[in-house]
Amino acid sequence: MPTVSHPVHKDGDFFVDYEQKVFEDVKAAEGEKALVTFHTVAFEGSIGLVNILNAIRLNRKGYETSILLYGPGVTLGIQRGFPTLGDEAFPGHQNFAANLKKFMNEGGKVYACRFALQALYGHGEPSLLPGITPIAPQDVLDCILLHKKANAVIIDTWTV
Repeated sequence: MPTVSHPVHKDGDFFVDYEQKVFEDVKAAEGEKALVTFHTVAFEGSIGLVNILNAIRLNRKGYETSILLYGPGVTLGIQRGFPTLGDEAFPGHQNFAANLKKFMNEGGKVYACRFALQALYGHGEPSLLPGITPIAPQDVLDCILLHKKANAVIIDTWTV
C-alpha cells in the first residue's frame, strides 16, 4: 500500500495561484452597456447567484448594467424569508436578495416580467424586492433588442 508523504492541508493553504491574471482588466468605455438575462429557477443551481455576481462586477467595471428576470428567473427577485420575510431560514437563503440589493444600490437596474410573475409563479408586484421594475411581457424582447442595438455585452442565462 502506498504511503501519503505530503503534509495534511490546513485552513489558509493555497491550492492555486489566485493572483496571476492572464487577461488584461477590461473596463467599460463611456456609455457602454451590459445586460444579464436570467431564465433560471432560484435555488436550482449556482448560475443565478454566479451571474448576479457577474452583473455586480460588470457594473463596477463601468458598464451601465441591467438584469432581466423573465420566466422562472423572476423567482430570483421575489422577497423570501422564514418565519417572516427577510429572515434567513438557512445560511445563504438570502443570497439572491442581498446581492440584487447590492447591485441596485450600486446603480444597476433590475427588470422582472409581470407575466412570469403572475401567470407562472402566482406572485404580484408587491412580492418583488423593492427597486425591481416590473415590465410587460412584450418588454422582455424589446429590452434585449435595445441592448443588442447598443452593442451591449449580453450574458444570457437559460437553464431547463
